[in-house]
Amino acid sequence: MRIISGTYKGRRITAPKKLPIRPTTDMAKESLFNILNNQYYFDAISVLDLFSGSGNISYEFASRGTTNITSVDANFGCIKFINETAEAFNMPIQTIKSDVFKYLEKTTTPHTIIFADPPYDFSVEEFSKIPELIFQNNLLEEEGLLIVEHSKHTDLSHLTNYSHSKGYGGNMFSFFALPVNEETV
Repeated sequence: MRIISGTYKGRRITAPKKLPIRPTTDMAKESLFNILNNQYYFDAISVLDLFSGSGNISYEFASRGTTNITSVDANFGCIKFINETAEAFNMPIQTIKSDVFKYLEKTTTPHTIIFADPPYDFSVEEFSKIPELIFQNNLLEEEGLLIVEHSKHTDLSHLTNYSHSKGYGGNMFSFFALPVNEETV
């Protein structure tokens, strides 16, 4: 995997083969960040990277100037790799080794962007728990986005606060947002 843009543009990061990961492809990641680049100032947001795996998404945010990044993964090897990589590049990434669902039940910190890349073989019920917990616990800032990466064979359009999806090869990103309050518009 490589960092697409920012301070560390072009840097390649190679995760150990033994990690249970499926990094977001460079093409899909570049397309996603082109969308986000038009909506956010990266140095002014906070990011929560769930099922962070290799840390691929966290590194991209850090390279683009985000200084408030939290990566959550249940695998000790993944957390260790993210810590080592973040330290080597002097990136401001805080890691938390935890089951994502338990973390979402306990945390109270809202974020601007929450990115979730759970295993593609999750059931729709497992996928649905992610936005359910995030919106139930008010973990998304008012102008924020929840982005869930999944296979093109999974449909999340029926879930609460679903906005839209974008597909890139076999990857899909489903976007979720708080409803716009018409009184404040």
